Amino acid sequence: MTSSSKPAQPFIVQQQAALRERLPFADRQDFEDAARGLIARREPNAVSDADGRVVWDNDTYAFLEGEAPDTVNPSLWRQSQLVAQQGLFEVVEGIYQVRGLDLSNVTFVEGTTGVVVIDPLLSTETAAAALALYREHRGERAVTGVVYTHSHVDHFAGVKGVTTQEDVDAGRVPVLAPEGFTEHAVAENVYAGTAMARRAAYMYGAALTRGPQGQVGAGLGQTTATGTVSLIAPSVEITTTGQEETVDGVRMVFQMAPDTEAPSEMLIHFPDLRALCTAEDATHTLHNLLTLRGAVVRDPHNWSQYLTESIDLFGETTDVAFASHHWPTWGAERVRHFLGTQRDLYGYLHDQTLRLINKGWTGSEIADHLQLPPALEKSWSTRGYYGSVSHNLKAIYQRYMGWFDGNPAHLWQHTPTEAGKRYVEFMGGADTVVDKARASFEAGDLRWAAEVLNHVIFAQPDHSAARDLLADTYEQLGYGAENGTWRNFFLSGTTELREDQFGTPTVTASPDIIANLSPRLLFDALAVQINGPEAWDEHLTIDIVLTDTGEKYRLRLANGVLTNTAAPQQDTADVTLTTTTRKLPALALGNLTPDTLADAGIHADGDTTVLDRLTAVLDPGDPDFPIVTP
Repeated sequence: MTSSSKPAQPFIVQQQAALRERLPFADRQDFEDAARGLIARREPNAVSDADGRVVWDNDTYAFLEGEAPDTVNPSLWRQSQLVAQQGLFEVVEGIYQVRGLDLSNVTFVEGTTGVVVIDPLLSTETAAAALALYREHRGERAVTGVVYTHSHVDHFAGVKGVTTQEDVDAGRVPVLAPEGFTEHAVAENVYAGTAMARRAAYMYGAALTRGPQGQVGAGLGQTTATGTVSLIAPSVEITTTGQEETVDGVRMVFQMAPDTEAPSEMLIHFPDLRALCTAEDATHTLHNLLTLRGAVVRDPHNWSQYLTESIDLFGETTDVAFASHHWPTWGAERVRHFLGTQRDLYGYLHDQTLRLINKGWTGSEIADHLQLPPALEKSWSTRGYYGSVSHNLKAIYQRYMGWFDGNPAHLWQHTPTEAGKRYVEFMGGADTVVDKARASFEAGDLRWAAEVLNHVIFAQPDHSAARDLLADTYEQLGYGAENGTWRNFFLSGTTELREDQFGTPTVTASPDIIANLSPRLLFDALAVQINGPEAWDEHLTIDIVLTDTGEKYRLRLANGVLTNTAAPQQDTADVTLTTTTRKLPALALGNLTPDTLADAGIHADGDTTVLDRLTAVLDPGDPDFPIVTP
């Protein structure tokens, strides 16, 4: 609890009580599964970086005991109790997981001479701590392989905590990943990486105070580690379902699942162990079809179909399913039921949304009215702890129909600031709106209070009564949210309104991510930083010559657009930069003076003032931009 936190209002207390009556809290199977196979816990479970800064501390969730307080949705409290369980666990003999040491799980599969690591967490520090815990209890086995199941940062960024670039380059440690992994992993964290990282700060609540009136978890995991983000590019690409690879005696059969939870994703079957790694396509929650941090809308139809394929391919030869989050499911029949329930969840949302779209319903209407069937509604694994039925239904609408709902009134609306000014004037002024919103708040109509107070804030950001009441409104909405990321967003909004500054703890566009940009991705990353209006009158050309590959690219800035091509050019560029593929990403640092480039191994020939002109129109993002205030 922080000094500014307030208690739950009576209408929230009533909501929590009603949910306790409606859901099957007596079912303790998940608690048995989450505790099964525990070998040892890491105590204390704080992890620090080389400078002594704490990047992870699962012990801050020790308060998650007993019945849920009124300030936390009891279903989310239950999920957080499960997800916060930490330690080294045996899945089956030969497969071990460390859970509760980052947002995700890391899995260790023992081979003939060493251990294969699956999904080495989000930071090098937590990955190294997980490996140390494993070795403490299973012996000093060398890492003999690494597998990335998909292209999200919490499943690869800790890789340099378990192996080195040198061992991979020398062929001692193969790194396996699905087709398209590097392109998607890098592009997602660079193109809109600044904005995604900022919104992720609100989504995961890593900067929020832990406690019953603060951050209690994110549904998929507790929160994100804030350590070092690394990347080693894959050395083995998995391209087809049924492809089999053996690493250190560990036989793996892969199922491709692109455009499901990630654009590049795969499941892994271990036939000799009768075990299935479902990556992030089947976890103990309804997942996101459009994550609140921002991403491309995912395809629930694909998702459902790939889970059907998983059942068909592996259902009869699997005795345990485990994922890159949460806890395993044991027993062939239970595994098939779990996969089938997850399959039906995404299929139902997809099909029913399209049915209603074709009846003329809009995204917000569908999200407010469509309910899950009772069998799915009462299954703990389908609850909306991370994705929600509400925002997933809107995502499906967006996937098929876009942002426009067909109503011409919504075709050319004012910005939030301009609309706010007009709403407030129409409603009789800011003080009148706040008075009316206070009545809505006291009546429990939090959604309407948030709507109208948001207009006041964007019209008059310094209106203290509006800020206070909107902060209170977001706080109560957070207390009532079953979805962990909704709670974090609401409480982060509360924090921004009450304290102004609200930082971004985890930035994923790390030097390792930048270093893995292909030339074309690098040029695109520069292009999205061009301040178009400032560059309208600029015209310049730059040739990039890569001596290690023989490639040559022409960059051209004109009409406020930085374009690139590999086609041969007839004219001479204003300046030519000569370097290697590995040194080229130094361009992304933005300081393009000849001396700086020379220090990075990039040689410039020609009119080097062109580099100053390009630097002058680069406009990098703001990593801490406001979200709930203008």
